[in-house]
Amino acid sequence: MTAAIKIDFVSDVSCPWCVIGLLGLEQALDRVGALVEADIRFQPFELNPAMPFEGQRLVDYAAQKYGSNPDQLSERRAMIRARAAELGFTIALPPEEGRVYNTFDAHRLLHWAGVEGRQRELKKALFAAYFTQCLNPGDQKVLADAAEAAGLDRAAAIDVLQSGLYAREVRKAEAHWRSMGITGVPAVVINDRYLISGGQPSDYFERALRKVAAETSVPAA
Repeated sequence: MTAAIKIDFVSDVSCPWCVIGLLGLEQALDRVGALVEADIRFQPFELNPAMPFEGQRLVDYAAQKYGSNPDQLSERRAMIRARAAELGFTIALPPEEGRVYNTFDAHRLLHWAGVEGRQRELKKALFAAYFTQCLNPGDQKVLADAAEAAGLDRAAAIDVLQSGLYAREVRKAEAHWRSMGITGVPAVVINDRYLISGGQPSDYFERALRKVAAETSVPAA
């Protein structure tokens, strides 16, 4: 018996816990195998919708938003970096030099990638661009490079970025998830009923998937 489930992965491309959450979810899906057929849809959430293009220093941002001093930020980022490394992902972004950027155009491009069937590939390329390559995920060249790396047409990606396409759709989706009570990410919503918050380990996701599968299994096609 295979359970067909829908997973809405609400996240931002500049959120390190979203990297950890996605990789943990993917590990869990590998473990459950044919038990689950998952349709993952990446939904937009901006941690910093008012952030200007040039961004803000990460240390200043953390102090302003969380009250963290540089030592606390470095300690927390070291823990996040270690968690990501355990999952095979490199966070090279140094807290003392890193910047936080506006990600709205990245979400527009992700919406388009969903139409093109390459959304997960682009999501991972954007994570790598920001966290591993330490690039600005709001820069159109960076976004076009990520689209190309994800197997999308570069010229078409540039057209999307320069035209302003999908801005309305992204705003509407963001408003929807806020109306559903989502205030932090990652937020993983399964079948519009079950919410998993935060960058949970793969074991946690696996238990949740097996539970949902037991409740919703249908005969395999």
